[in-house]
Amino acid sequence: MSTNLESRAPAAAGAPSPRKLLPRLVTGQEIVLIGIITVLWILLGFLTPAFLTPGSILPLLVAVAPIALVGVGMTFVIITAGIDVSVGAALMVCAVITAQTMVATGIPLVPAVLLSITVGALLGLVNGLLVAYGKIHAIIITFGTANIFLFIGLRLFGSSTVNGVPGTFDVFGRGAAGRTLGIPHSFAITLIVVAIAWWYLRHAASGRHLFAIGGNANAARLAGIKVKPLVLMTYVVTGALVGLAACFVIAQGTSTLDQSVGVGRELSVIAAVVIGGTSILGGRGSVLGTLLGAILVQTVTSGVTQLGWPSQLSDLFVGAAIIAAVGTDIVRERARRKS
Repeated sequence: MSTNLESRAPAAAGAPSPRKLLPRLVTGQEIVLIGIITVLWILLGFLTPAFLTPGSILPLLVAVAPIALVGVGMTFVIITAGIDVSVGAALMVCAVITAQTMVATGIPLVPAVLLSITVGALLGLVNGLLVAYGKIHAIIITFGTANIFLFIGLRLFGSSTVNGVPGTFDVFGRGAAGRTLGIPHSFAITLIVVAIAWWYLRHAASGRHLFAIGGNANAARLAGIKVKPLVLMTYVVTGALVGLAACFVIAQGTSTLDQSVGVGRELSVIAAVVIGGTSILGGRGSVLGTLLGAILVQTVTSGVTQLGWPSQLSDLFVGAAIIAAVGTDIVRERARRKS
């Protein structure tokens, strides 16, 4: 399924001119995803007319925002041939610390957001230091830290819910306060982050170096690229985005925050990234594809719900899409190496 070639850095990064490393504005993978989403929206509009109403589309975009936001950081990580399966547990920690602080102190919006981002960045720093300097594969490290973060989150919850959460984050929620000109603030912020990340990967030297690291980390190191600091940066950025996404998730709920917050989020994020065309093998990726992948995943979830089908079907459809994307990517990579 994945035909995206956002960038494939050569083994000796820096040898060709930067202009040759620039990807196309819109890739074939992204065009395919846009087409699939369009067809799905049209079909769902016929099958359940309520789907194409603001009452359905706006909540869909609000639900997409945290997944796509964390997906931007995950795209960076996977481009470098890493992965972070701890983002769901990290989101729980950010959410419970921020919610409890708001309840206890009533801190205003900006300090609350900065608190959540800081907590997320610190958790990402732990992952980044262990992955970049520990010389252990990222999936092992982040699987371990996922369990540690989960333990911390559950201890902070103390086997109960956080009650009386104030409406500090209503500006990111589903109500009228969370929209401007009909556009949810959380989704608008996500679009801005995606645009910045797209520019960074396309035009910044360190952004292009991420592709070189994922393509061949040893060759990138020999070419003078600071591999370890850049890998560390990808996990810190992912953690910071997890912190911001936690604010969006808190805003989506009520005045009560329970222990299910963050559960399964890592699977949705990885699905959006992989379906969006980022190679699980590293060296290639697209943040625009990740955004489209998140929209596709949420469209399937919302569509299954509105059609009254069993919720397990959405997992089936998304799982099949992931297998198709990864399988196609592996086959194409083998063909490239043989050529």
